[in-house]
Amino acid sequence: MPPTTRQRSTFRKVAVALGTLCLLARMAESPATEPPLEDLDPAPFGAEFPNLDGWTTGAWWTKRAKQQPFSLDVPREKVIAFALYTVTVHPVHGGPPTPTDATLKLTTQLFPLKPGELREARLEIRRGEAWEEVARSVVRYPGWDAHFRVEHWDATRDHAYRVRHGDAAIFEGLVRRDPADKQSISVGVLSCNSSRTPGSREEIVAGLRAANPDLLFFAGDQSYRHEQHTYAWIEFGLQFRDVIRDRPTVTIPDDHDVGHPNLWGAGGKKALRKDGADGGYFFPASYVNMVERQQTWHLPDPVDPVPVDQGIGVYFTRLVLGGVDFAILEDRKFKTGPAGTIPQMGPRPDHIVDPAYDRKAIDLPGLELLGQRQLAWLGRWADAWQGIRAKCALSQTAFCGAVHLHGKLDNRLLADLDCNGWPQSGRNEALRILTRARATHLCGDQHLAVVVQHGIDAHGDGPWAFTAPAIVNTIYGRWWHPLDERSGDNAVPNSPLPWTGDYEDGLGNRISVAAYANPGDVADEKQRGDGYGIARFDFADQTRGPDGTITFECWPRFPRPDVDGRPTQYPGWPVHVPMKPSK
Repeated sequence: MPPTTRQRSTFRKVAVALGTLCLLARMAESPATEPPLEDLDPAPFGAEFPNLDGWTTGAWWTKRAKQQPFSLDVPREKVIAFALYTVTVHPVHGGPPTPTDATLKLTTQLFPLKPGELREARLEIRRGEAWEEVARSVVRYPGWDAHFRVEHWDATRDHAYRVRHGDAAIFEGLVRRDPADKQSISVGVLSCNSSRTPGSREEIVAGLRAANPDLLFFAGDQSYRHEQHTYAWIEFGLQFRDVIRDRPTVTIPDDHDVGHPNLWGAGGKKALRKDGADGGYFFPASYVNMVERQQTWHLPDPVDPVPVDQGIGVYFTRLVLGGVDFAILEDRKFKTGPAGTIPQMGPRPDHIVDPAYDRKAIDLPGLELLGQRQLAWLGRWADAWQGIRAKCALSQTAFCGAVHLHGKLDNRLLADLDCNGWPQSGRNEALRILTRARATHLCGDQHLAVVVQHGIDAHGDGPWAFTAPAIVNTIYGRWWHPLDERSGDNAVPNSPLPWTGDYEDGLGNRISVAAYANPGDVADEKQRGDGYGIARFDFADQTRGPDGTITFECWPRFPRPDVDGRPTQYPGWPVHVPMKPSK
């Protein structure tokens, strides 16, 4: 007989519990169980991929590649590259969050170690004038990352911390208190950090420090060094450590982080094509898990930790900060790949160029977007409001294709299936849940900053969404440029931008465009649309609605002063919307 609903529920609960126990058991490993450095596998991802992560594995100090912009062989007192953290404020028995009994999760990234060096890092918290050790952690290989978990954390006050390795290496930062008493909670939104432009990101870091956001969200593509993630992750951390060291930070990997040009995870299966269009992951599961461990272990525990195919982990979860409830989504891991599942209607399985194509022909039954497990949890999240002031979803990419020109000005695509606008039924299902939650959506990936209000059954009946600009936009510039060069219905009054209002994207999804930041000249680094976003949840500003106002800001990487010398945002920003749309 098939299992009953109650039996299926019990099976799921047992699987979740076992998955959690396995996760905690792995993290409780003692350094004594790890082999000495001289015995580490020089090709840890198998004979098929001997050079994968090769810049930081094996005898790494003997093989600096010409394309490495900096050396990994640092003075040993500087061997700790950076650290990042979140604090989980737990609800009690379905009640409001309890900041006096929280959980700190902190990841530190080290430069590669050498034979004879201790594979252990220590976390200390300052208590008055003294430092107290609160946790130790093994330094993982491959990856050179270490992870700390501290229970019964008091999130009502700030805590200075430092990570130590050996006698000399120290990295310091601040774990901030939960900003529950603030009337404005701000989030820095960033993605797409082109590796073609190495070096510092000092202009963006300076802007972020001036804005002083309560949370940082890096939506993916923290690097484009496809087969060298550990080096790339260290590079990213060096670029941004002076802003992530002292505030909670969400980082989630996107396609380029795991070595793909595009990613349709298809529930974790093995991809046969390097472009990934058939769905799944091309590189070994152990590499994918290393990337996800480095970028997401410090997030709150996954709400449903059972791995997908090949033993690839999951990380979708919930973070409550200052009363704002953030759903951290995985919009790549479960999505169906286009190759072999739908008719090809362009030069690539994921690009559609024929304006006469039948949109229903690609929205077939059985195609997945967020996956049933994640959708089921998202539905529960949408209805959990005890102690919550606002809700917001964080994910890699947009639930629409608010782009016309791709890569270059003469490459017009009707639809790009890499975005969350496809499959359309999955997009609408996810947006209905976010609409029920009265949630905002923040993301990146598209290399073009836009603010839209989604439409499901009609224009304006869905959530507001902000796609942040690329941090450095040298990989794949994009433009919003309607073919007829006409504004849509309900265009934004007095906007400096000509093409706002109600449109359909190339997949037939309804969107109302409020702002966009087209590159001027992608060959000129000061005109290619680089920058970062800030989303402000202002509970005191009720000019747009009784629940408060959300303001979306879009700042260029290189400051553009006005006549008084003050930095300005991209034309069309800021955008102000009601925190909880009533429609």
